[in-house]
Amino acid sequence: MLLAVLATVISNNIASWEWILVGVIIGSGIGAYSARKVQMTSMPQLVAIFNGLGGATSAVVAAGELIRLIDLDELIPQDVSVTIMASVIVGGATLTGSLIAYGKLQGVVPTRPLLLPIRNVINIFLLLSMIASAAWFVIDPSISTFLAAAIIAVALGILIVIPIGGADMPVVIALLNSYSGIAGAATGFVLGNNILIIAGSLVGASGLILTRIMTKAMNRSLMNVMLGGFGVEDGATDTVGDDERPVTSILPEDAAMMLG
Repeated sequence: MLLAVLATVISNNIASWEWILVGVIIGSGIGAYSARKVQMTSMPQLVAIFNGLGGATSAVVAAGELIRLIDLDELIPQDVSVTIMASVIVGGATLTGSLIAYGKLQGVVPTRPLLLPIRNVINIFLLLSMIASAAWFVIDPSISTFLAAAIIAVALGILIVIPIGGADMPVVIALLNSYSGIAGAATGFVLGNNILIIAGSLVGASGLILTRIMTKAMNRSLMNVMLGGFGVEDGATDTVGDDERPVTSILPEDAAMMLG
């Protein structure tokens, strides 16, 4: 990503370097301080925050490019409209999903799966609404349809991650890391930045591979993670199931004798 930033700065006429340098210094300082001070046990939370910031950055850059094209009163090509939509949808969902993942790991959000009574209906409705907004944006790009798709994507990011239990958050964070890379690659297409496309694709592919390895080791389904409700079925509660079995208590001495 650093190479992508440097390539963008070098290949374009920069009107003012001051704000770029200020942003680089502040961002680098915050990142270095966080990496040094955060305990290893809290590293997943830090990665979740970084994923969210990456998704937010992609969405903001796509929004900025859209505003620039609209201000120039230029005809926006459909391929650019598609990549702008991809950036804002994946980036927005990554932002809120990562914040929920951080909250669950940090204890700010309840770690238990939070299930809405008709969450599947809501998710399907929002998904169809987002697809409709994105399709309309590609046909007739405007700020209103862009905002509609962005708001729905932000809501879906919350609804997809919030039904997942805290114990499964590391897998979700790996998947969100992949999403942040995909959003970055889409933004590279928006800007015509080849290095950003390559960097985002590498992050996206490595994140998906890591997610696949983790889900396979846990005997889980990758599709189940991507669709939400990871490890939780509809109507599930905090208990494992309805099958109740008797529990037999023994003393430590009895356990020692049984173990030989």
